[in-house]
Amino acid sequence: MAISAENEHPVKAFGWAARDSSGHLSPFKFSRRATGEKDVTFKVLYCGVCHTDLHTIKNEWGLTSYPAVPGYEIVGVIIEVGTKVTKFKIGDKVGVAGMAGSCCSCANCKNDLENYCPKLVSTYGAKYHDGTTTYGGYSDIMVSNEHFVVKIPDNFPLDGVAPLLCAGITVYSPLKYYGLDKAGMHLGVVGLGGLGHMAVNFAKAMGLKVTIISSSPNKKKEAMNHLGADGFLVSHNTEEMQSAIGIMDGIIDTVSAVHAILPLIDLLKTHGKLVMVGAPEKPLELLAMPLLMGRKIVGGSLVGGVKETQEMINFATKHNIIADIELIPMDYVNTAIERLLKGDVKYRFVIDIANSLKSF
Repeated sequence: MAISAENEHPVKAFGWAARDSSGHLSPFKFSRRATGEKDVTFKVLYCGVCHTDLHTIKNEWGLTSYPAVPGYEIVGVIIEVGTKVTKFKIGDKVGVAGMAGSCCSCANCKNDLENYCPKLVSTYGAKYHDGTTTYGGYSDIMVSNEHFVVKIPDNFPLDGVAPLLCAGITVYSPLKYYGLDKAGMHLGVVGLGGLGHMAVNFAKAMGLKVTIISSSPNKKKEAMNHLGADGFLVSHNTEEMQSAIGIMDGIIDTVSAVHAILPLIDLLKTHGKLVMVGAPEKPLELLAMPLLMGRKIVGGSLVGGVKETQEMINFATKHNIIADIELIPMDYVNTAIERLLKGDVKYRFVIDIANSLKSF
């Protein structure tokens, strides 16, 4: 059925929220905006737990407004559609990533780069155009403008798809934009966590040779045997790093902690590209000379626009790419956050919202 926005009331919702920078989450009742004429309302089935959620609930970037309901790796099934919705119908499996809205008129928006819109509205912790607060996917229901919703194929496992909406698109987008998607290229992936394991999966599907660069020697077997990486370097092993100088066309750096990037630049070929997708809290040291000696580039990338996110989902479907996850109940989320802080997950926590989120 279609619903009329003019006659609707705010949508009652229930989830888990952080109330302060301690990072502890607890049950929270709230309201979402009424379902508008171009909106879809969907029941949340699964939501991934991203490192950005950790930064947010602890206010590590100084941007958090409490109470904060995290989560923007959200998948579910549509239960209502607005009167002017054209892309979706009730029963469709869908996903929402990090964007709830944008100006839709700037140069970035017109070029399908809503993720770089100066007036981007985040999926949680922001003010929507009507003044209501946006809350994330650690909740039972979502309301979203259809433009910011992607279609999930019926045969795709939704729990394993959820992390693609952040971790997946975060690595897919720079691979495409920086031209690091050509078969036969050699790609380095720094960090073997939620983003890193996605980078390996996408790069291998594109026909690249992939070397993992990690500070944890004990991850080598997993990287080589399970994920299919072609090589593994221990970042603090000087001999190993020197043996790989000048061999890589590009590197995707997924690490969110402060770390040295000068040794990574040395691994690049002439014209090589180091792309940062992690977000360390403090500045990293970067000298000009290593860039000059080889015309190398250090760049960055932030998720992807809606069109590219749908493209990524379609590519993942074709190549059967899903995340390696640990499925958890809602009431385990505080433990999961503690484990995530320690890097104790292979490779993404996903909350089983539909089967474990209980109201009070």
